[in-house]
Amino acid sequence: MGIPIMSEWKARGEMPDVLFWVGCAGSFDPRARRVTKALAGILEHAGVSYAILGREEMCTGDPVRRAGNEFLFQMMAHQNIQTLDSYGVKRIVTACPHCFNTLRNEYPELGGHYEVLHHAEFLQQLLDEGRILLREGGPFQGRKVTYHDSCYLGRANAIYEAPRKVLEALDSSLAEMGRCRSRGLCCGAGGAQMFKEEEKGERRINQERTDEALATGAAVVAAACPFCNTMLTDGVKAAGRAEVAPPVEVLDIAEMIAASLA
Repeated sequence: MGIPIMSEWKARGEMPDVLFWVGCAGSFDPRARRVTKALAGILEHAGVSYAILGREEMCTGDPVRRAGNEFLFQMMAHQNIQTLDSYGVKRIVTACPHCFNTLRNEYPELGGHYEVLHHAEFLQQLLDEGRILLREGGPFQGRKVTYHDSCYLGRANAIYEAPRKVLEALDSSLAEMGRCRSRGLCCGAGGAQMFKEEEKGERRINQERTDEALATGAAVVAAACPFCNTMLTDGVKAAGRAEVAPPVEVLDIAEMIAASLA
């Protein structure tokens, strides 16, 4: 896609307005890479001056800190902060709430001070400024959509309106789950649970949450987190609703905007 790299900007003596922090999922997970490409396409469409770190980007350290390895977290964080500061980065946008929460709320205590935006907030800003142009009669117009609140975006950072306003711009019909906003149920992947064996219990959390989403009758389950996307997709498949007509789709809000660009 010809994504600009921060080192290339520096070599020209220039500085982009925004650093796009891709994150581990957005870099390596095949499903999350589709969200990365969608967001990059939107940034191009909106004329945003941006770059990524490329191979210089390291994991923020969120999973290891949640798993209890504070030493490794601080090693990773200090290396990232050193890299960001060497480029004079001021503004960061990321599509991962885990990266967002760590960069925004936990890096400052280690000396990393940046303006950090989740892509839901940034997409809303671009829509409000008229920099994202959506075509009339887009693929989500009139379709029933339910939105899943990511824990790190919702309860941890109280960002509830931005993703919903993005969905409203698509002229979709929003159907809220019974547990939403500050009462939203975790997808089951948070707290490093994505990377470990689950504890014994009566039911998997992602299946519980997926049932709540399916109960709304929505054709699309919208998410704004790569972990949530994975867990909800698995839940929809387990419920037998991924292939049966009409299939239920699990999509990131960036994918929905990208599919609706004029």
